[in-house]
Amino acid sequence: MKYYIIAGEASGDLHGSNLIRGLKAADPRPDFRVWGGGLMEAAGGQLRKHYRDLAFMGFWEVAKNIRTILGNIKFCKQDILDYQPDALILVDYPGFNLRIAKWAKQQRLRVFYYISPQLWAWHSSRVHGIKASVDRMFVILPFEEAFYQRYGYEVDFVGHPLLDVVDSVPAAENFRQDNGLDNRPIVALLPGSRRQEIERMLPPMLEITPSFPGRQFVIAGAPSQEEAFYEDIIERSAAGASQVRLVSNQTYALLKQAEAALVTSGTATLETALFGVPQVVCYKGSRLSYLIARRLVNVPFISLANLIAEKEVVKELIQEAFRPDRLELELAKLLEPSTRQQILEGYALIRGRLGEAGASRRAAELIYQYLSEKA
Repeated sequence: MKYYIIAGEASGDLHGSNLIRGLKAADPRPDFRVWGGGLMEAAGGQLRKHYRDLAFMGFWEVAKNIRTILGNIKFCKQDILDYQPDALILVDYPGFNLRIAKWAKQQRLRVFYYISPQLWAWHSSRVHGIKASVDRMFVILPFEEAFYQRYGYEVDFVGHPLLDVVDSVPAAENFRQDNGLDNRPIVALLPGSRRQEIERMLPPMLEITPSFPGRQFVIAGAPSQEEAFYEDIIERSAAGASQVRLVSNQTYALLKQAEAALVTSGTATLETALFGVPQVVCYKGSRLSYLIARRLVNVPFISLANLIAEKEVVKELIQEAFRPDRLELELAKLLEPSTRQQILEGYALIRGRLGEAGASRRAAELIYQYLSEKA
C-alpha cells in the first residue's frame, strides 16, 4: 500500500520513522512519501519537505510567515493528489495537519492521525473537526482516550513512543572523552529545536553558568541547526562562553550523563523525565503569543511531565518567571539530594502511567488492519 506521512518537527520525524518501520513489518509491499527529516528518509520514506522549513511557532511568528505556510499547504495538497496514497498519516503538528485532514477527507482519502493534537489543553471544540475529518486517531497519553470519549469519538491508546526510544539508547561510555568534557557533573541545557525559541531561551540559561563552577554546562544542539548558530549565541554571552560546551545531535546521550537539566517546554520535558534527570522546565514566547495563549489554555501545567503526573513534579518557569535569578535558584534546589529524590519518585509515577513499550508498532499494525478491512 502507499502511505503519505506528514511530520513537521524533530520529534515527529523520530516517531514517524518508527511508524514506517512498523508498517514495513505489517505490510508486505509498502511505499512511503513523507514530510519529515533524515530519520524518516533513512527508514525508507521519499522525503518531499524537511521539517526545518516548516518550523514557525507562536501567533505572531505564524502571521509573519503566512505566505510561506500557505505555499507549503498548496504544494502538499498537489503532491498528495499526484501520489494518490491508500492512507494519509498525520503525525502531531496540528496547525498544519488539521487543515490537510479536512481537505483530504473532502478528497475521499483515508486519514489517520498518530499523536493527537493537544485539544485537552486549549480549543477543545476542534474535536468536532477531527471527528469529521480523521478516520482513526491513535493517542499516546493515558488521559486522551477519556477526553475523546466525552465527545463520542472512539480512539486507540497505543502507549507512548518515547518508551521505546529511551529504553533503546546505548550507554555512550565514551561520551565525555569524545566531546572534550571533564569529570565534573553535567548540567544539560535543552533550549529547543527552532531558531526562534533557541534565541529566546538560551541566553538566560547561559547567564547563570558562572554561579556553578563545580558543574559543566552542555548545550544539546538540535540536528536542524548549525553549530555556528549556537557558537554565535555563546560568544555573545560573556558569562557563559568559558563554561559551556556544545554537543550536536546527541541529546539522549547527553541526558544519560546529566545530573540536572534546564529544558524548554515541549516533548523534551517528558524525554528528560524518562531518562531520570531532575529538571527545571522553561518557556518564554513573544508577549502577544503569550497573552493570547493565556486566555485560551485551560490546563494547570505546560509540561508533559506535570500533566501526566497530574501534579507539580518539576518546577515550571514561564514567561516573566523565566529569568536568570529564578533559574539559578531552582537549579540550586535540583542539586540537593532531597529534591532529587522527590522528583525521581514523581518520574516513576509518570512512567507507570504511559503504558507498555511498542507504541509505533501497535499504531502501524492497527493502520494496516483498518486499511485491510476496507480493501
